[in-house]
Amino acid sequence: MKYIIAVVIAWVVAQCLKHVARLIGRNRRIFNGTTQHGLFLSGGMPSAHAASVTALTVMIGLVDGIDGGLFALSLLFSCVVMYDAVMVRLSSGQQGELLNQLVKELHSKLGLVRVAHGHTVVEVLAGALLGVVVAFVVFLTTT
Repeated sequence: MKYIIAVVIAWVVAQCLKHVARLIGRNRRIFNGTTQHGLFLSGGMPSAHAASVTALTVMIGLVDGIDGGLFALSLLFSCVVMYDAVMVRLSSGQQGELLNQLVKELHSKLGLVRVAHGHTVVEVLAGALLGVVVAFVVFLTTT
C-alpha cells in the first residue's frame, strides 16, 4: 500500500504546485479555448508524470531493493514516461497550438483541437526530484 500512497501523494503535490504556479502567473500556458482547471492541468512545473513514476521507482528500490527485476522494470517504465513527456508530448502540444492558431486565422469551421502540453527538461527534473523526496518521506514515515 505504501507504493500507492507515494504515487498518489507525489501526483497530488505536483498538480497542486502546478496550479499554484499558474495562479501566481509564473507558469502561464495558452490553452487555446480548452477547459483545463485545477488538478487536471497538463504540462507545467513540476511534471506530475515524473513525480509519480519516480516516487514509485524509489519506493520499490527502498522497500524491495535495487537488485530485483521489479526495480529494473520500474526504472525502465519511469525513463519511458519521462522521455515521452519531453520528446513526444511537448512536440505534439506545440503542434496542436500551431494547428489551433491556423484554424483561427483561416476562420475555419473546423473546431479547435484539444492540446495536451508536454514538459521541458527542467519541469521533468523538478517532478523527478519531488518524487524522490515524497518516496523518502513516505518510506520513513511508514517503517
